[in-house]
Amino acid sequence: MSEDAARSAAEEESAFSHPAVPPDATLTYGDHPDQVIDLYAPRDGAPSAPLVVVLHGGAWRAPYDRGHVTPFADFLARRGFAVANVEYRRGSLIPAQGGEGPVAGRWPETFDDVAAALDALPALVREALPQADPRRTVVTGHSAGGHLALWASARHLLPEDAPWRTAGPPPLRGAVALAPIADFTVARKLDVCSGAVEQLLGGGETFAERLPYADPVALLPTGIATTLVQGRGDVDVPQQVAESYADAAARAGEVVGLTLLEDVGHFPLIDPAADACAVVAEEIAQLAW
Repeated sequence: MSEDAARSAAEEESAFSHPAVPPDATLTYGDHPDQVIDLYAPRDGAPSAPLVVVLHGGAWRAPYDRGHVTPFADFLARRGFAVANVEYRRGSLIPAQGGEGPVAGRWPETFDDVAAALDALPALVREALPQADPRRTVVTGHSAGGHLALWASARHLLPEDAPWRTAGPPPLRGAVALAPIADFTVARKLDVCSGAVEQLLGGGETFAERLPYADPVALLPTGIATTLVQGRGDVDVPQQVAESYADAAARAGEVVGLTLLEDVGHFPLIDPAADACAVVAEEIAQLAW
């Protein structure tokens, strides 16, 4: 095993070693079992706190649900945020033809759910989590969830026939994408997460047809304050993907923050035991407060 691979394995083991943290409340935003949101109240007892929407990663694949980011959600709650940890429909457990693992994502259900959850959240939190201030909402996500966070902040730029398109920019203070799959063409070339991008959109002509509806680099400039946080040592979603998005934003006339962390891989960004997680919380705070 190479040094990078060994470090990555150790980082993943650490991130997944924390026990799940139960939420203060779980709400539904639809009839499907995966259409649920876990809420975490700010642990400092503040009467009003910014709301952080967390979209978990896992290559849009079924085995990875919101459970693995509950320690991260609790970490943010202990930093004074109200937190909404969103679940959404992911890929089938049945391997793709010729594949060895579960399929990444569902089209269009994965996008249906993220759009529906974000639209429902303001009313849901007003009733169930009065400490949360939906006027100060930041969306964050890790890996595939980072893609969804960028996508959610850009729905007003979707093609006019997209069912998820909004009439104007979403009511967000900002988006903080953590090691995001932010450029589908680059991610496809690098075979990020073993072909996850192509599984999500479909291959051949279907990939090209769906790209304008799903690829964050096609949805710029957003007008939403956006920061990317990326480990330079990430072997799962290499930094070229985040850099490509930041470069595309610059060409579109938009400044996107890109925080590159030395000697950090993919998983420390959501690991409460890692220094990188504190950096993430600070980046969220910069936009939320």
